[in-house]
Amino acid sequence: MKTVTRADVADVICKEVGLSRKDASDILDNVLDEIVQELVSGNDVKLSSFGTLSLRDKKPRVGRNPKTGVEAEISERRVISFKPSQTMRKIINA
Repeated sequence: MKTVTRADVADVICKEVGLSRKDASDILDNVLDEIVQELVSGNDVKLSSFGTLSLRDKKPRVGRNPKTGVEAEISERRVISFKPSQTMRKIINA
């Protein structure tokens, strides 16, 4: 299984749109920065035919180290949640 990197995506944009690698990389960076800024602002990001990214606040809880069994406090935190669209689910499961 291969991991697709930011550079791989920028290369595809470069080839498909006909931009320079730098311009394609800048566009990708701007799109990703905008997504992050919307999430930080508390907004969900819905990309049609792809899915929805949203932030969730998790409460503090007591966890356990699986190796030692020692309990530890897990602090409250924000996590990113991704829910794929029906279109993506159909494509992946086809």
